Amino acid sequence: MAEPLRVGIAGLGTVGAAVARLLQRQAEALRARTGREIVVAGVSAREPDKERGVDLTHAAFFSDAAQLAASPRVDLFVELIGGAEGPARASVETALANGKSVVTANKALLAEHGLRLAALAEEKHVALAFEASVAGGIPIVKTLREGLAGNSIDRVYGILNGTCNYILSRMELEELSFAQCLAEAQQLGYAEADPTFDIGGYDTAHKLSILTSLAFGTRIAPRAIDVEGIERVTLADIEAAAELGFRIKLLGVAQRTAQGIEQRVHPTMVKKTTAIAQVMGVTNAVTIDADAVHELTLVGPGAGGEATASAVVADIADIAKGVRSAPFGIPSAALRELRRMPMRRHEGGYYIRLTVRDVAGAFAKIAGRMAERRISLESIVQRGRFQRAGDQSSAPRSVSVILITHATSEHLVREALEAIDADGTIVGKAQVIRIERE
Repeated sequence: MAEPLRVGIAGLGTVGAAVARLLQRQAEALRARTGREIVVAGVSAREPDKERGVDLTHAAFFSDAAQLAASPRVDLFVELIGGAEGPARASVETALANGKSVVTANKALLAEHGLRLAALAEEKHVALAFEASVAGGIPIVKTLREGLAGNSIDRVYGILNGTCNYILSRMELEELSFAQCLAEAQQLGYAEADPTFDIGGYDTAHKLSILTSLAFGTRIAPRAIDVEGIERVTLADIEAAAELGFRIKLLGVAQRTAQGIEQRVHPTMVKKTTAIAQVMGVTNAVTIDADAVHELTLVGPGAGGEATASAVVADIADIAKGVRSAPFGIPSAALRELRRMPMRRHEGGYYIRLTVRDVAGAFAKIAGRMAERRISLESIVQRGRFQRAGDQSSAPRSVSVILITHATSEHLVREALEAIDADGTIVGKAQVIRIERE
């Protein structure tokens, strides 16, 4: 049997502790599958004496993660610290420079520095593995990089943030406001005290940038992604979507177009009949459209200690077996530059909610502005009756109107809405949610 694989784990929080427990619990099975023993030989953490439910007395402790990464005591470095800079970046760079393979769950680090880290791993002939960086326990990285190597991918999209999916699910099922559901998610630990990174769509964007590179052979480009969060989604939108046969999900979408690769993150209307619409709560899902397999959807836990640890340990097992794949499927030097595709070039259907004033000819003006730009309307729905704002009888009356368009372009929709706003026929800002094709 081969020499044991000595693993160093930096970061013993929820995921790091779960990785150590899983390696210990599955030690015999992993030895049988990989042909060698896998041992935790070193650890680094802020609180060395904290109880973590696993015996680490035989592992050397390092107060500095970079020292652990450079130590001759370990062969494989596992980074579970988090963050694009600081100790996470320094320790991963140190490990690779010292010829050690690296496993990480750090999507922010990969989004910002993945290309350079991949090049360094290739130069040193070691592995850089990151299955746990996207969609937790779902094996989406291996699926794109290896399982679908014989496919040409047209589109990859999915629910990549459990916090947002939980909030939108609760809004629909319990008829609660966005603010109520966010507060509940924070109480349950699904959302941070400052939830901006999740609800603003930035976490999804980091993960999407990794999937785009794997799917289309492009350099990671998180700043080439158009990002919108779920902050403006209201209960009225959720209810209207349900009546029209849709659900609202925050999706990360990357797709091949005639102009190049389009990347976008935004609230999206999806047909209730689709597989991804059935995914509720904190669960994640990724759908891949490819030429040979057509449509493939993977669903599973997108976060949590055990689920993420499962993906980390899968990467450790691959490295123990001697598996060395190019981190992004092809050599980093062969990855193509990715140009930003302006969102205004996007084409598809749209849900538009307007608060329309009770003035003569308002509906005709709205329809006219759409027709001027050849935007075809599939349906127009008036929700409720005209009501006055507040309690003042002199206040202007208004009503909520929903437009569903046939396929059109983003810039035409925006131009039409700018003209409608200038006409003075609506109150406040229009709500626009894109409809994703099946």
